[in-house]
Amino acid sequence: MLFSKQKTRYQSEATLFIDGLKKANPQLEQNQLTGRALLWDKAPLSLDEQQRSLDSTITRDSH
Repeated sequence: MLFSKQKTRYQSEATLFIDGLKKANPQLEQNQLTGRALLWDKAPLSLDEQQRSLDSTITRDSH
């Protein structure tokens, strides 16, 4: 028995909602990337800053 891939045209409500949102606001994805960069992406630390961070770490005993 041979099965062929059938292209289904079903789209969930969530997909339809997001597609509509993107059509209504074409800048949405760019704004999301900008917000992510603002909150999460950090500039790399220099070697001096990395060493200073390691030197300032306090070792803790388990008890």
